[in-house]
Amino acid sequence: MASRNPLVGLFGRSPIGPIQEHMQLADQAAQVLPALFQAAAAEDWETARTLRREIGEAEKAADKIKRSVRRHLPKSLFLPVPRSDLLGLVSIQDKVADTAKDIAALVIDRNMIFPESMREGMLEFVEACCATSGQALSAIQELDELLEVGFSGREVTRVEAMLKVLGKMERRTDKLAASLRAKLFKLESELPPVDVMFYYRTLFLLGNLANEAETVGDRLQILMAK
Repeated sequence: MASRNPLVGLFGRSPIGPIQEHMQLADQAAQVLPALFQAAAAEDWETARTLRREIGEAEKAADKIKRSVRRHLPKSLFLPVPRSDLLGLVSIQDKVADTAKDIAALVIDRNMIFPESMREGMLEFVEACCATSGQALSAIQELDELLEVGFSGREVTRVEAMLKVLGKMERRTDKLAASLRAKLFKLESELPPVDVMFYYRTLFLLGNLANEAETVGDRLQILMAK
């Protein structure tokens, strides 16, 4: 039996496919978070633990692709972008999955339930952060098309418009986070201090997820500029 080149199975005709699949898995982990927070608010910890496992599985699968890309991405690519830039993109994408996993662990390990007066705003914030990740994925899904046209023409204009929307979405998460922090500050004296500390930590991590998604877009913008 003839041996099969592992690069063919991993990359097929393009080295970009696995990078896009990696971002898809990272976003998949993030998109479970709204349901996780809803389950936590309802104190449905069985469902919440199941959702945490889903996030962990997506993060693990993303990690596997990340390692494969690092090992097998050809060193001689006839592409308009350096190999190091593509590897850097994967590293940034990976932070989205890692942060989603960290958020899920924090919620489950502490049986975290935000104060009732914050829950509606929290869900809006979580959904906004996850939407930012989804927008970053949409942009990355255009990377193969960008390469085909040599990072020029209408495709670049279209992706730049997507990245502009991504920036607006991330700024919205900043505003939502600021509003939630202000509400939490007013409630601090009524809550256990340790809980308050972890509420702030959760808000910080969710904001980070949105920031990391925007950074994925920033790296794509840099690729298009080269």
